[in-house]
Amino acid sequence: MIELTRLGKQQDEKIVVNADLIEFVERTPDTLISTTTGKKLLVKETVEEIIEKVLVYRRRCLPHS
Repeated sequence: MIELTRLGKQQDEKIVVNADLIEFVERTPDTLISTTTGKKLLVKETVEEIIEKVLVYRRRCLPHS
C-alpha cells in the first residue's frame, strides 16, 4: 500500500492505494492513476514520486535473506 494525496474540490485528501492494483499512471497535466478495477484517481504526486513509492513498497514486501 502507498500513501498518496487525492486532488479534490475542497481539500487535498490523504488516501492509501493498493500498489498492486495500479494499471498505469499518466500526466494529464495532473497525475491520473488508473487501476485494474477501472477506478481513476487524480493525485498530487508526480509520476516519478509514485514510481518511487511503489518501488519502496515492493522492496518491503520481499523476503529478507
